[in-house]
Amino acid sequence: MATRRVVAPLAAPRPVSGWPLLLLSGLGLLGLSFALARLNAPPISPLPWLLGVLLLLLLGVFGIRQSAQGETLAARTVPAAATLILFVLAAEALLRAYGVPTGLIPTPSKVMQSLWAARSVLLLDAYYTFILEALLGFVIGTALGLLLALAAVRFRWLERGVLPYAALLSSVPIVALAPVVIKAVGLGWSSKTIIVVVTVLFPVVINAVRGLQSALPMHLDLMHSYAASPAQVFREVRWPSALPFVFTALRVSSTLALINAIVAEFFGTEGHGLGFRIQIEVGRFGLDIVWAAIVVASVIGITFYLLIAAAERQLLPGRR
Repeated sequence: MATRRVVAPLAAPRPVSGWPLLLLSGLGLLGLSFALARLNAPPISPLPWLLGVLLLLLLGVFGIRQSAQGETLAARTVPAAATLILFVLAAEALLRAYGVPTGLIPTPSKVMQSLWAARSVLLLDAYYTFILEALLGFVIGTALGLLLALAAVRFRWLERGVLPYAALLSSVPIVALAPVVIKAVGLGWSSKTIIVVVTVLFPVVINAVRGLQSALPMHLDLMHSYAASPAQVFREVRWPSALPFVFTALRVSSTLALINAIVAEFFGTEGHGLGFRIQIEVGRFGLDIVWAAIVVASVIGITFYLLIAAAERQLLPGRR
């Protein structure tokens, strides 16, 4: 009797690691920057340096491509981090190779030096812009938006009489709203908080109403057949249906809050805030401080957005 041979399945090939290429690209760009920094003047011909930067970036692209294979945590995070690092290193090398004046475009190293030197001032500005204006306005606008959405869903006349104007007011540009509010309320941080409240309020209202009304009629009929109270219907059916829409509005509003707070500071402050710092330093040609303030604002905005996204993943495990 013949025996049947069992052939073991071939193991899936392991993805090739992109770390060697990423390290080679990063260290090469860092070495070019150090070599250019040791020169007393920009090189006579920047073309060889440009070709070196492009070659090292090409190696980095292949490394990023290899690192992005698979579904591991490293495959989801390394490509984005490597892209940012390689871009900063390439910008440093190119700005030094072409001798771009600091008053026009500062090098990343100069920006980091200015960020460290002015850290106390920038942290105080960030406190005014983010905590007192953006975050406080975000919380108040979200709370008012949810309350107005609940009232609009409960009373049909309120939905048909108020929500159309909410959609219209949400399209009012900040450059038209900010001067009016600041003129009426004053130059203090409270006027910027009001502007953030207005800009956050309407996206939350519109999305929350849409989410509360998205509950399936079959689920509502089932709850009514069980003689459920309106509070139970809201807790078990309407609110879970509305959560994805509410978090969408919160993610959008988190970026709008910080951006509008910074833009509103361009129209008048009491001497604090990231928007005030950017406006003042642009007039002084202190672009290194300007970029340092932009870095601070970017870090705060990205962190705020990621915190809201993390809360969404905790409350809505099915969403990524």
